[in-house]
Amino acid sequence: MPTSSPPPSPPPAHPPADGLLRAALRNLREIGHALSHPSHPPTPLLSGAPKRWQRLLPYVVVVALAAVFIPVTITVLKDEYGLSGGIAGALGVAQAAPLLMLAHRPLEAWWIIFPADVLGAIVLLVQDDAQKSAWPWTPPGFVSYLFLLLALSLRERRRTLIGVWLAPGVAGLVLYLVSSDRGDNNSILLMILGAVVLVIGTAVRERGDAQRLLAEQETINEAERAQRTLLEERTRIARELHDMVAHHMSVITVQADSAPYRLQGLSDEAREEFGSIAASARESLTEMRRLLTVLRSEGTEGERAPQPGLDRVQQLVEATVRAGLPAELSLPAGLKGVPPAVDLSAYRIVQEALANVMRHAPGARTRVSISSDGAHLTVLVVNDPPEPTGSSLAPRTPVETTGTGHGLVGMRERVRLTGGTLDTGPLPDGGFRVAARLPLPPASAPSASSVPPSNPEHS
Repeated sequence: MPTSSPPPSPPPAHPPADGLLRAALRNLREIGHALSHPSHPPTPLLSGAPKRWQRLLPYVVVVALAAVFIPVTITVLKDEYGLSGGIAGALGVAQAAPLLMLAHRPLEAWWIIFPADVLGAIVLLVQDDAQKSAWPWTPPGFVSYLFLLLALSLRERRRTLIGVWLAPGVAGLVLYLVSSDRGDNNSILLMILGAVVLVIGTAVRERGDAQRLLAEQETINEAERAQRTLLEERTRIARELHDMVAHHMSVITVQADSAPYRLQGLSDEAREEFGSIAASARESLTEMRRLLTVLRSEGTEGERAPQPGLDRVQQLVEATVRAGLPAELSLPAGLKGVPPAVDLSAYRIVQEALANVMRHAPGARTRVSISSDGAHLTVLVVNDPPEPTGSSLAPRTPVETTGTGHGLVGMRERVRLTGGTLDTGPLPDGGFRVAARLPLPPASAPSASSVPPSNPEHS
């Protein structure tokens, strides 16, 4: 009878200490890697500042630090710690000269300053004159290391900062174990003050990073908002132009259908041609209806009304005056020969200009002038500076309760559509000027669209 094999023994459990040791070793490796790999390119601090003196300020600071700490360190090592001139000079230069690198390579400077400070502490162990002085870090080295930590906190990531903060503490502990009779050990004080400096520097750096990211996001949002506004205004103009084009296509359809009955003696080929023209016009109207379904939002009842033109500018100005904005209009009587697109664009430009005056210069006296020289239609809207608060001319109610919010963007698009020019900008007296110059077609015989259709198709 076969015997069953014994159950497999469970794997040995690792003691918690083993896991903690592994984690500690992994963190130490990461800190060592961070200390040997700078987290930023060697670009100078404040290199992106807008002003030249701001970009030069870090260099001025590091030159001043080196100019102060090199002679002070050498003097302290000679007079207070009793080192010879040569040794004091070498240690002073090694400990203070790398301060010149703080503006662009602070981590590389740390790799020079920290070993030089440790070497100086070892040298001071054998000096009898240094037994009663601060140790292992001399006062100049103590202060310069704080400046080094500040420079590192403005550039490096947190793991690197933990390493440069722990290094003098570990070195001070080892040196204390070697010479425990030294009573004036300042390693703990360096770690405390170093932690304060690192926290302050990190807070300043992170605040600057947050402000920079916020500014970048605001720039992106502004660009997206401008693009969205432009697209919305173009869609609005397209809807308005649809009505004009649909009218002309309806006229073409009616005239092509009625041509065989109005014109005698047409050949069969001519009748077929007129029929083909009428069919093409109807097909175009159908496609335009589909386009309108995409462009026009549902529920916009106001867009079904006839598009306004220069004949309604007078009503617009009167409504503005009733709202409390003193406005004057100069419009020649019997202005003819204005294409529908130019007619609508001129009205919308005046409408947007008056709305902007109501919003941004309440109570300002405004002059609206529309003139034509036969080749161009000129629309000019000029307002004075806004009236002071409390003036009787202040507007009581707005002309438009829900404005488009597009303002000058819509004006530019309409002018670009008609091939004209637009000039806007503030005036020296504090007012504002909007001047549009829209081209007019040359005088010619009445077009086919002037024949009233007997049964137009509406889109």
